[in-house]
Amino acid sequence: MTGLPVAMPGQVMPGWGSEPAVEGASVMSSGLPRQYARTRRFSLGVPHAFTVAEDGERVAFLRSRDGEDPVTCLWAFDVPAGAERLIADPAVLLGAGPEDLSPGELTRRERVREVATGVTGYATDRAGRRAVFAVSGRLWIADLDTGRTRELPATAPAVGPQLDPAGSAVAYAAGGSLRVAGLDGSGDRELAGPERPQVSYGLAEHVAAESMGRHQGFWWSPDGSRVLAARVDTTPVQRWYIADPSDPGRRPAEIAYPRAGTANADVSLWIIDAHGSGRVVVDWDRAGFEYVVAAVWAPAELAIVVQSRDQKTMRVLAADPLTGATRVRHEDTDPYWVQIVPGVPAYTRGGAFVWTADSGQTRHLLIDDEVITPPGLQVREVCGVDGETVLFAASAEPTDIGLWAYSAAGGLRQISGVPGVHYGVRGGGTTVIVSESLEHHGARVMVRRDGESAGFIGSLAQAPVLTPRAELWRAGQRELRTAVLLPSWHQPGTGRLPVLMDPYGGPAGQRVLAARDGYLVSQWFADQGFAVVVADGRGTPGRGPAWEREIYGDRGSLALEDQVTALQAAAERYPDLDLDRVGIRGWSFGGYLAALAVLRRPDVFHAAVAGAPVTDQRLYDTHWNERFLGHPDDNPEAYDRSSLLADAATLRRPLMLIHGLADDNVVVAHTLRLSSALAAAGRPHTVLLLPGVTHLAAQPEIAEHLLTLQAGFLTQALGAHQPAVLSQGGPGPRQTN
Repeated sequence: MTGLPVAMPGQVMPGWGSEPAVEGASVMSSGLPRQYARTRRFSLGVPHAFTVAEDGERVAFLRSRDGEDPVTCLWAFDVPAGAERLIADPAVLLGAGPEDLSPGELTRRERVREVATGVTGYATDRAGRRAVFAVSGRLWIADLDTGRTRELPATAPAVGPQLDPAGSAVAYAAGGSLRVAGLDGSGDRELAGPERPQVSYGLAEHVAAESMGRHQGFWWSPDGSRVLAARVDTTPVQRWYIADPSDPGRRPAEIAYPRAGTANADVSLWIIDAHGSGRVVVDWDRAGFEYVVAAVWAPAELAIVVQSRDQKTMRVLAADPLTGATRVRHEDTDPYWVQIVPGVPAYTRGGAFVWTADSGQTRHLLIDDEVITPPGLQVREVCGVDGETVLFAASAEPTDIGLWAYSAAGGLRQISGVPGVHYGVRGGGTTVIVSESLEHHGARVMVRRDGESAGFIGSLAQAPVLTPRAELWRAGQRELRTAVLLPSWHQPGTGRLPVLMDPYGGPAGQRVLAARDGYLVSQWFADQGFAVVVADGRGTPGRGPAWEREIYGDRGSLALEDQVTALQAAAERYPDLDLDRVGIRGWSFGGYLAALAVLRRPDVFHAAVAGAPVTDQRLYDTHWNERFLGHPDDNPEAYDRSSLLADAATLRRPLMLIHGLADDNVVVAHTLRLSSALAAAGRPHTVLLLPGVTHLAAQPEIAEHLLTLQAGFLTQALGAHQPAVLSQGGPGPRQTN
């Protein structure tokens, strides 16, 4: 427990002042690995998923009761009073019973990287006065003014419920059907049902949720009279089977997985009358544009974003809600790929079209075809539109993500005033600003009303048992953003340190940011006796379109070259680094990069830990891999060049492979195929298989020991030395500033 006040449903709690609660929380465990695991990577107790009411008077959000409580509750912050109330606590709603999660809900949580339980998602009406959510597959409606919550009679298990804008009905997915339940007692009925088991309505298909960032499968019209719904037919998609060898009596789980070069799900869009009087199919060139990227009901039109299979063309279509006919509203092309940017398209209250445009080295904000942002300011995400004001995240320096706003009346201005990583939402003149920094632990959440502070939404997260001491700088001619962390007990000139490279290093995964807690695990590894180097190379976000696209056709070579550059530059900057003892660790793409390093550059890297690596590029999904490597039938050499299996015979360094057997994203076949190739070549290596573990590896009992097992392997391979208390996971010296 944190020692902070805990509210019951409906009870008012005062808002915290300028110092959020994270700094004062007590620690319930000894050692970073245990704390990291029990706090779900310090995500528990952190407020998130903010929604600002239309009038700006209220902010809904999610947060668990403390830093080790995995059950997320729904809360509301009253802006005029500066106080928060607990709206819905799953422990009260369900009693003592455990969660009963459907396969659909488990898949949804895996795709959105959700590691908590309870209220893990919700949706409000347009006014922000009501919220709907599912707990244990049961549907609930909450009044955010009064705090009253009641269960709705609905077909279970409900997944992804959404209120209509007026707050009179809720639509949700259940058993492959899209259903609607009236809040006035009008009952629960099916809007669209599956014609066969391979068909579903209202859910995002695998590549949309995993690789495109689209987790929604249906969208209410502004007047609540219609629903735009995705119909997904996975009949063309190959079937894979995820088994649990530790339980031979359990049937393998069947999944439709579209690996690179194979058929995708057949996705169509239907405009369905909410009262059951008919539906029409949206008409576009689905053969030429098979990916549905996004959909938005705008004030004057229904906008749908579609993308070609090769991802070199993206179109914004305006659809007629009555006939389903479409016309091209906007089109982008690129010789490599058109990047999907979160939050667009969007529309201002007056109907201005909000989009982004890539021009050379810069990703710009675009409003009605007018470029708004200057060269060098990279738009990361459009966070939302409040009336005529567009709120967005952007970077002039890639390690610093600022929060910006634009309106025709107010011009372009930065809202976040200090360096760090910032995000926000806005409504009715109220802005919620979420900020991380190198100067403090955790995220601080400020609420501003008409430009003035209206208080803070407190964090109940635990304070980490150690404080990272990361120095951020630029390495080499390409100015690779790099962070170095030395042991907290190390004195310069007192001894040589083995080096541990700790990258992600690929697209969509930036690690070098001005946010202290992003380096917690790296600092823990440093305190085990390593000099830890974290570097972002070509292809990583934040440095513009040209930087992202340099890796086209080769997922590995340039990423590996940049890690070597950062390592050599770090050794010049820090004389205590021992380049005769260099290890590398990573997960997912970082795991791939780690294995690649010891296979192709054993002259530089002397040991590696590769977690859930993509070893065979032909085994990963269509949308992700074809973006960077093209279609494998058209460009087979790119897949050969970027895969690891042909390199197995070159291994002469210690390599540990780690993989969860329940991983349905990067399936365990990746590790097993590489291990088989290594064994066939007579190359010894270590394999750690984790029954029941997915790509997240979120189980506390597993997550804690994964860190210590990796540290033990690398220490043995590289000869790191550290004080005994640190080798057993103790906190070590702490920075006090």
